[in-house]
Amino acid sequence: MTNKYKSFEQLDVLDSKLYDNLATDSLSANTQVLDSFGRSYATGRRKNAIARVWLKHGKGTIIINGKTHDRYFARSVLQMIIGQPFKLTERSNQFDVLCTVIGGGLSGQAGAIRHAISQALVLFEPNLLSTLKKSGFLTRDPRMVERKKYGKAKSRRSFQFSKR
Repeated sequence: MTNKYKSFEQLDVLDSKLYDNLATDSLSANTQVLDSFGRSYATGRRKNAIARVWLKHGKGTIIINGKTHDRYFARSVLQMIIGQPFKLTERSNQFDVLCTVIGGGLSGQAGAIRHAISQALVLFEPNLLSTLKKSGFLTRDPRMVERKKYGKAKSRRSFQFSKR
């Protein structure tokens, strides 16, 4: 990282402008999309969690909000969810991941990171599109928490009925 950029937020603004300017037809032409640092950037969402991922060639380290993935996600199931795109495409220990994730709970954040990693892999290697699409990693999971209704305890749960 050069000295003219002070934080990851400034890099994010620059990278998002780069990707916003790209036309969607360039993505369908199987072209590799990288920024000036040789990274691919993608955003993933699941429930209320939003993950921003930068992917580059490396040794396989995954940094999430400044922590390693095994310290951020203590449960092995969540670690497995994050590693699924790499395991499926046989790219384990070939890419470094820098991720910032906000919102939601831990399982939603893990799903958002998996979604973002899958999209970033496709931008890095467009020939992986069919493999990841068949497994459903590129599809955003639309399920959200149902809103609470008035006159109810939760979204559907009613208060206890008293006959007398």
